[in-house]
Amino acid sequence: MAQGRRLRRRGQVARFENAELYLELGGGATGAGPARAAMNHLVASHRQSPAPAAGAAPRVWLISAYRAGERSQILALAEALGWPFEVKELSYRKREFRTSLFRGSDLRGIRRQQSSRLEPPWPDLVISAGMRNEPVCRWIRAQSGGRTRIVHIGRPWAAPQRFDLVVTTPQYRLAEHPRVLQNSVTLHRVSAARLAAAARTWEPEFAELPGPRIAVILGGNSGPYTLGPRTAAQIARRVNRMAEQRGGSLLVSSSARTPARALRAFEQQISVPCFLYRWRPDDAANPYFGMLALGDELVVTADSVAMLSEACATGKPVYMAPLGGYGYPMQAGGGLEVDFRFTALTYSWLMRFGPRRLSRDIRLVHARLLSEGRAAWLGEEFRPTTASGPSDIERAVERVRGLLRLT
Repeated sequence: MAQGRRLRRRGQVARFENAELYLELGGGATGAGPARAAMNHLVASHRQSPAPAAGAAPRVWLISAYRAGERSQILALAEALGWPFEVKELSYRKREFRTSLFRGSDLRGIRRQQSSRLEPPWPDLVISAGMRNEPVCRWIRAQSGGRTRIVHIGRPWAAPQRFDLVVTTPQYRLAEHPRVLQNSVTLHRVSAARLAAAARTWEPEFAELPGPRIAVILGGNSGPYTLGPRTAAQIARRVNRMAEQRGGSLLVSSSARTPARALRAFEQQISVPCFLYRWRPDDAANPYFGMLALGDELVVTADSVAMLSEACATGKPVYMAPLGGYGYPMQAGGGLEVDFRFTALTYSWLMRFGPRRLSRDIRLVHARLLSEGRAAWLGEEFRPTTASGPSDIERAVERVRGLLRLT
């Protein structure tokens, strides 16, 4: 470590397998995140559920996903709609994939005794994500007599016409369809109020760090891209030089996916004043939103669409730090060294030779953000454009309300 460097560490609240997204860290702390429902026996009924009374809010169920980023998007849409909702947690059978693969409409893929109750009155709207949840959602619609509307977030396994609305993003390469909403970035829970609250909490902690402050959010390995020691050291040198030139400091956050070797390599290159947030599960302190709120500029590793989405939502200059990858460079002509990872190599083969639906291409998100002036590559000039029209979350809300004929 460099002499005279101020380097402080703090743990992060996170209890999910993926910390790309803030998920319930904000919602849980404020009471908005879902607690696990009591696990009771599922009761099925084939009678049609009555429609809500005139003027009453629709009945909304969230079928909680099994990946953290998807759970966060489900919550983001539900909160933006502004209606009361109930979260349904499911326990999945590890070896039961037939009903998902063959696009069933049943409950064979879940453990009934360990899952939330699914019983009348049936919902007007179900919001979900993930292949394993699709048969459950279709089963719920069948119990309601076909009245329940299904909104799926991300990439569906079944065809779009099996849903009422699919909200997706470019990396999944879904074809245009009347029931598919193509957004630029993932749905998120960043708001002015949440950022203001985080700023009040974390300003005293960051007060001694000179401005401008540059927040650096580190992700990890993703598909054909690897955040290894060489790439991490290269990113560190670039953000360190950026802070030196501005006379400022760094606010650095790792995530659950950040390899320990990569984080050590990153630390060794930092000589400017720095607050380093080392991810640790189940820690009550969480500076992530504080960094988004108090960073004057944001640098995000470009492996995480979710973290890029949240950073762009702040309206601040966002710089994407590219990772090296086999055959599919994030940044054309970036000249990055590639840290070898066998699964990254095999994923690149999957992208080249496998069915498109089994892989994703996050470079399409990068291209969209660059064309819209919402981000720039690290080391290049940030050229914002004036935003016009509704945001991604506003477009999703409008489409969902339209399904229920509510405006």
